Amino acid sequence: MITTRQLGITFVALCATSFIGCATGERDDDGGDRQDNSLNNIPQQPSAAVCNNPGGKHCLAQVRVDGFNHIHADATPQGFGPPDMVSAYKIDTTKAGGTIGIVDAYDYANAESDLAAYRTQYGLPACTTANGCFKRVNQTGAASPLPAASPSGDDWSVEAALDLDMASAACPKCKLVLIEAQDDQGDGLYIGNNAGPTVGANVVSNSWGGPEPTNSASMETYFNHAGIGYFVASGDNGNTGTQSDYPSTSAFVTGVGGTSLVKASNTRGWTEGAWSDGGSSCSLHIAKPSFQTQTVCSKRAAADVASVGDPNTGLAVYNKANGGWIVVGGTSAASPFVAGVYALYGLNGTGPSYSYAHAANFFDVTTGTNGSCSTIMCHAGAGWDGPTGNGTPNGTAIAGGAGSGSGSGSGSGGGCTPACSGKTCGDDGCGGTCGTCPTGDTCSAGVCMASGGGGGACEHPICSTGAAETASCDTCAGEVCSKDSYCCTTAWDSICVGEVSSICGESCTGGGGGGSGSGGGSTCSHSICSQGKKLTKTCDSCAADICSEDSYCCSTKWDSQCVSEVGSICGESCN
Repeated sequence: MITTRQLGITFVALCATSFIGCATGERDDDGGDRQDNSLNNIPQQPSAAVCNNPGGKHCLAQVRVDGFNHIHADATPQGFGPPDMVSAYKIDTTKAGGTIGIVDAYDYANAESDLAAYRTQYGLPACTTANGCFKRVNQTGAASPLPAASPSGDDWSVEAALDLDMASAACPKCKLVLIEAQDDQGDGLYIGNNAGPTVGANVVSNSWGGPEPTNSASMETYFNHAGIGYFVASGDNGNTGTQSDYPSTSAFVTGVGGTSLVKASNTRGWTEGAWSDGGSSCSLHIAKPSFQTQTVCSKRAAADVASVGDPNTGLAVYNKANGGWIVVGGTSAASPFVAGVYALYGLNGTGPSYSYAHAANFFDVTTGTNGSCSTIMCHAGAGWDGPTGNGTPNGTAIAGGAGSGSGSGSGSGGGCTPACSGKTCGDDGCGGTCGTCPTGDTCSAGVCMASGGGGGACEHPICSTGAAETASCDTCAGEVCSKDSYCCTTAWDSICVGEVSSICGESCTGGGGGGSGSGGGSTCSHSICSQGKKLTKTCDSCAADICSEDSYCCSTKWDSQCVSEVGSICGESCN
């Protein structure tokens, strides 16, 4: 074991209190929510904040420490690395991406060399000043003068290393610009966001925050730059009650919460729950935006989305000054990663409303809590919630993958091999090895299209990207085009596919409760996205997958845990 300097604060051993005090959480006969044992059984490791500016703006990185409150370092990576993040969030890192701006305080002299060590370890392409991929600038976007190094006990270099590594994991081909604020005392961190346009950033990540100032409305201009997406960590103090966090509650940023992430033997291969210390809050001064209708806050609420942040399921980070390979977490990890995903898929200027209009593009996180309040501001559940927002990125869905939904909302469910496209399911070949479409449906580009439903004269399934559709070809296409004319005049892109869910209420991920139909499987006694009596394996392919791993759902009742497994096991959305 390698250890290095002692942190200037007391470490905390984080217990996953969001999962019933680390208990196993047996299922009650009254149908109470079950807890995922894989989340309950996360080994608890001591961790500590690395930045120390009490009551003010501070970074949110949480680093793993030993029993003597030293940063714990190893000779080789121990936390999750890029391959894990690619697997968990289904992202296609072969895409070119754009430019990611990262705002931190103080100078990080080893930034480029530490970044090189991380990227070399994981086989990522070089990102250097020489090849034009990496820049380090001051808060105005200039190459000099750079600020002084972090003072003792307020080590922003760990934060900056985490941010650069997570952005690299999400988008290896993106350019990176580290924007260094003069310090964390004045307005430098705000001013650094104004440098976004100067350095050509498509997205800008902020892994810092603090109590919302009384003049927060006047600070909004720093995050309002056309065509640039701004991302802010939602905090590491759980639900903060009457004390809101800023700038995660800015009207112009995407607030990013944190999850606990573990590998699982389900279809996705992973499961997530709300991290017990991930932040959520209601703004005191910023008006409630029109897209945020689900919250119980009278004003702006955070988070909007999330990704892994729990230091107990932390990320591998390289920082030579602190011993080399360390494990770091916090919503600090989530913000640059999610910003990188948005840059990867060209969602740069979509703003915080994107996840609300395209909730089907996120893995819904339905378990865990981050506080003692009784509302969704503290408790993860189906749909939007405070700790995890609309969920964590699903790269496959963001890219416009067709999935296996019917597109028409007819609820036929199932999927078919794209090579069978054009065949009518039944004895003539669209079935068996070709897929599981109900007899009479048509296989179209991997999607089972109900007879007389979605498809018809459409150019392609409405759950697939492609040429512009005609509004008359499908009821949902008509609804989408009435609100987003681009989809019927220019192209049916991934945003149009997302609107199949957000506008029509239909699912492009198979067995979900598609539109007006019965959801996944016409013989199910109720939608797989609704609680109720037990279902049978034969009624729906997703129900079969769930019951194979969780027999309770087909032997006793279909409770909230079964509903959550529509996402965690089948990779489908109930939003």
